[in-house]
Amino acid sequence: MANEKTLILVKPDGVQRGIAGQVIARLEATGLRIAGMKLLQISDGLAAEHYGEHEGKPFYPGLVSFITSGPVVAICLDGPNAISIARKVMGSTNPAEAAPGTVRGDLAIDIGRNVIHGSANEEDAAREVALYFSDVELVDYARAIDGWIVE
Repeated sequence: MANEKTLILVKPDGVQRGIAGQVIARLEATGLRIAGMKLLQISDGLAAEHYGEHEGKPFYPGLVSFITSGPVVAICLDGPNAISIARKVMGSTNPAEAAPGTVRGDLAIDIGRNVIHGSANEEDAAREVALYFSDVELVDYARAIDGWIVE
């Protein structure tokens, strides 16, 4: 099975609340591998590229304002089915509908402050990973535990 890459952002609310480590631990516990990670302040330009598909929609200014309001932790995860596994760990976009045990189900209560972003599909993942990481910032490595995670 081929590995996928996906982008995860611990949003400004997660960083400000000091729960980025909890979010990262939940994702790592699945067996997905961190290929890249950094703390950054998203610029208006990067936010516009990231959320370009929503430009012109009524909620667009709020998205840009929030994602640029404080630092985020950007993470590139990889592994088999990385996109769907990460999305399962994240939970439903609306924390009120997110299952217990998911990041949003356990750590958020408001759809506008839902702690985490994850790529929705392979096309979005490729575009988003490239927005936040250059090729030299992504590391390909083997872990001693990989044989215990994937057949």
